[in-house]
Amino acid sequence: MRIAFDQQIFQDQVHGGISRYFCRLAENLSVYENVEAKIFSPVYRNHYLSKLSKKIVSGMLVPGIPKIKRLRTMINSIMAPVMMKNFQPDIVHETYYSNNIVRDLDAARVITVYDMIHERMPHLYLNHPTSRIKRKAIERADHIICISENTRDDLVDLFNISSQNVSVIHLGFDQVFSNASENCHAKSNFSSEKPYILYVGSRRTYKNFPALVNAYSTSVWLRDNFNIICFGGEKYSVRDAELIQKNKLSRDQIIYVSGDDAKLASYYKNASVFVYPSLYEGFGIPPLEAMSSGCPVICSNTSSIPEVVGDAGEYFDPLSIDSIKTALEKILSSDEKRLNLVKKGYERSKQFSWARCAKETLEVYRNLV
Repeated sequence: MRIAFDQQIFQDQVHGGISRYFCRLAENLSVYENVEAKIFSPVYRNHYLSKLSKKIVSGMLVPGIPKIKRLRTMINSIMAPVMMKNFQPDIVHETYYSNNIVRDLDAARVITVYDMIHERMPHLYLNHPTSRIKRKAIERADHIICISENTRDDLVDLFNISSQNVSVIHLGFDQVFSNASENCHAKSNFSSEKPYILYVGSRRTYKNFPALVNAYSTSVWLRDNFNIICFGGEKYSVRDAELIQKNKLSRDQIIYVSGDDAKLASYYKNASVFVYPSLYEGFGIPPLEAMSSGCPVICSNTSSIPEVVGDAGEYFDPLSIDSIKTALEKILSSDEKRLNLVKKGYERSKQFSWARCAKETLEVYRNLV
């Protein structure tokens, strides 16, 4: 069986959950006998793709250079169709929602739906074309994969689609997190000696980061005993400075850092807790990374998050500052509760892997051929 993944996500995304998903999927599919999985991205800028075997990737890394996005897209739109036609795939798995598809291929089409955030929270994406393009991509697909039961339910509800051609396949997480060394000491990376609450990823819109800062600022005990470490996402901005000032905090209390997966693993390993205040997630890989690293998880009780975390997290209402504060104080003030969450987190994380994700995805492909 020949499986082709297109260039859509790799020409735009340097890092991110979607590009990581397809790289790990292609890697794990390639271990199966009589399966050839290949990513066709003639010109890409993606970090994960640059680390894959050349047997899996057709294309070359071109680092992000200002003002060449349009040129990169044009080159890919011309070259990728030719490369994919020569490959003669049995399956074409589109990596994102696009109007620029490779036509005239005698192959079954698969699309993955990651979330329905544009539809559930349209006020955040006024006049944004994603929802319209997504619907077209879904309509031309022979099969749809959703990364959570919650995403499938939202898809069926909002797009009025039959669930007959929809499968739910959960994502995995990278082993660098479960293999994090017990001797990693993230505290050496910044000046504060305080224990810390870890936040990972973007701090914008539905990620609900301001609610976490507000909850933290209302607790004298949290402010006196813990800092907040923000790993990754956007660089420290004027918006962040205003949020910190508004809550009468300092940059010594809300600290921004970045780095690779190995560095992130050390931060998970040494954090007092990981907190995930998002209003909506299609799946949510960071809680899995935290659980597998031995970091207790405190998280929102919304969307797909309980589906991923199960009984291994302490939940709060992300719309309630008091609920967030209470959950943080409850877990951070009790070593027994923290250790219980760590134990449950280890067990819960064992239910998710990229190998399992690939196995279940291959079953979908085989049913289409």
